[in-house]
Amino acid sequence: MADVLFKKVDYTLKKLIEDLKMGEIGLPDIQRPFVWPRTKVRDLFDSMYRGFPIGYLLFWENGYSDAHRTIGVDEKQKVPRLLIVDGQQRLTSLYAVITASVVKNREFHPERIRISFNPIEERFEVLNSAIEKDAEWIPDVSVIWQPGASNRRFIDDFLDKLKTRCQITQEAEDKIASAIERLEQLKDYPLTALEISYSVNEDSVAEIFVRINSKGTPLNQADFILTLMSVFWDEGRKELEDFCWQAKRPPVRNQTTPFNHYLLPSPDQLLRVNVALGFRRARLEHVYSLLRGKDLQTKQFSEEQREKQFDILRKNQILVLNLQNWHEFFKVLRRAGYTSSQFISSQMTIVYSYSLWLIGKRDFKVDLYKLRETVARWFFMASLTGRYTGSSESRMEQDLALLRNTDNAEGFVRILEEQIDAVLTQDYWEFTLPNELETAAARNTGQFAYYASLCLLDAPVLYSRMRVVDLLDPSTKAKRSALERHHLFPRSYLQRHNIKENRLINQPANYALVEWSDNVEISDSAPASYVPKIEDRFSADELRDMYRLHALPNKWYEMEFQEFLVERRKRMAEVIRQGFMKIEEV
Repeated sequence: MADVLFKKVDYTLKKLIEDLKMGEIGLPDIQRPFVWPRTKVRDLFDSMYRGFPIGYLLFWENGYSDAHRTIGVDEKQKVPRLLIVDGQQRLTSLYAVITASVVKNREFHPERIRISFNPIEERFEVLNSAIEKDAEWIPDVSVIWQPGASNRRFIDDFLDKLKTRCQITQEAEDKIASAIERLEQLKDYPLTALEISYSVNEDSVAEIFVRINSKGTPLNQADFILTLMSVFWDEGRKELEDFCWQAKRPPVRNQTTPFNHYLLPSPDQLLRVNVALGFRRARLEHVYSLLRGKDLQTKQFSEEQREKQFDILRKNQILVLNLQNWHEFFKVLRRAGYTSSQFISSQMTIVYSYSLWLIGKRDFKVDLYKLRETVARWFFMASLTGRYTGSSESRMEQDLALLRNTDNAEGFVRILEEQIDAVLTQDYWEFTLPNELETAAARNTGQFAYYASLCLLDAPVLYSRMRVVDLLDPSTKAKRSALERHHLFPRSYLQRHNIKENRLINQPANYALVEWSDNVEISDSAPASYVPKIEDRFSADELRDMYRLHALPNKWYEMEFQEFLVERRKRMAEVIRQGFMKIEEV
């Protein structure tokens, strides 16, 4: 039999709560936003009250001996010996209710979890206004376990209050007293934890988690690092979470906040930027080991090593969360023609482009104007080709490795430009890209790059004198979008002509951006019917320029549909190339 990687440890609920308070188990400041519905907390207490099991807890030894623990870390009396791998929400529920502690909700607002108990019916419920006024209920069971609370006195007070509202028999009094005593005794409820040895690596811990909790969300390296931050640098994690929370809310009274129209960041995304900037790594597995204080050579853990690596994390997070850097970077995306998140298919492309921008700015001292142009071209290339979809960590790891071959601004720019040129070759523009546009995927990177190119080329909306870039402005809000994707050959029209395949009907080549009022008017008319009427609004020169930018042949509406698709794909690829080339123009 293989070596056992864990030991089974039995706890009482009271002992668990004490260890959490002392910091023996790492749950500082109820670390994550509490995502369980209150009804699930209610059911948890109901199961315990009825003597049902509520599952194993999974802990991971931190790797430090008692001799290495210090006093006063994160306002705890100990450096946590155990990290929570599975059972976070259960422990948060138990700790919050038993100790009457405040938790953070999904919006990072502080809240209390108030669970009510009816000792007559022996029933739990989430507190509401009706229960709060009903003498038959204990509105908040937390009062039972508060320091100095007397269970006998509480029972007497409860019964006295109830008697002022109704008459109760001695039998009912005995039942109520018994139920409250049973509720108070939940502090002795038995729980079992599996404590995994500190020698087990994070990949194996994640596999153990999945195997014993097949319905749970698989853990990733970011989860482990964020947990470590909660234990050893909780204020840093709070900064991350607060930044992400502010980024999702428009500012008031001209405040400067992280809010933007591109990325509603999560803490793990900004953590990746920090890791790329500070450690020049995209794969988080090695960084996690370093942050635990592990020497990758000796395999030993030390507080000195841990503090050294956390110091790198601290210094770089200041730059990652700097609002000047944050908003200056988004100018890169606008320079690339991407006016908002609407046409960005991969958030990782934003995350890794921000990483490269910060590296270029701080480590290579690239001129900010040159840096914007270079990273804008990089972002356009990466978005168009889906560079960071799929194995994004591996791809970024390779890109970061390329930067080891230079130590100056010119070298940084040259390396990125060489990669761009290696991907966007003449064959790519003439053959690969037109073929990639032959798809009905709803979020086609080629189509999005085409829309970005229309912005870069300052194109008018098809059959309009309004500009695409103006009508795609994300700050303009209306019940209906100013621009809509329109089938040039409408679906109903094609189906009437026996063309019913979505891979043909929904190709990017059959779409154009039009004003929504035009879209309504066009409906399902035949192109040869609706186009000539619209063309009368414009001069021959206006139509020629409009058709060039919108990749449309003259008299396109008279072409056979599949012939039209082939021709337009080629023209769209050329428009995308022209848009890309526009980025580097001074």
